[in-house]
Amino acid sequence: MGEAIKKWLKMSKNLPVREELNLNLRISVTMLNTRFDKLFEEFGITEVQYNVLRILKGVYPNGHARCEIASRMIERASDITRIIDRLEKQGLVERDRTTEDRRISITKITEKGIEIVNKLKPVIDKEHSEFTSKLNDNECKKLSELIEKLYSNMI
Repeated sequence: MGEAIKKWLKMSKNLPVREELNLNLRISVTMLNTRFDKLFEEFGITEVQYNVLRILKGVYPNGHARCEIASRMIERASDITRIIDRLEKQGLVERDRTTEDRRISITKITEKGIEIVNKLKPVIDKEHSEFTSKLNDNECKKLSELIEKLYSNMI
């Protein structure tokens, strides 16, 4: 078992390799979330809100219905309506009703929302680089492939 995980968990005994892997993944996610929570807080949004903005920027100038946004989220959020409400109050998104079906609203990112995503991009890129600084590009690619292999049968 690695020294970092022993230090994090304050333990000395070795764990079964599959348990060690699971714990290492969970610790990594916790560390990433902590770093990114602080980063997004500086911009007055949450990571989930950033994810919505990123999705909407990808289809700009068009938008998506709530269900489409929800289906594209990294973390599937059941409260997508409240997330969009908060973004709308901040002026980062706007909603329009479709002419075909007035029950459906399409959410679009605003210029202010695009500005935040654009400002965050280099900061996020820097975080990704710092977090993976001990790995070369080939190791990053291989690790990504292996992690994807873990969950690919669950999609």
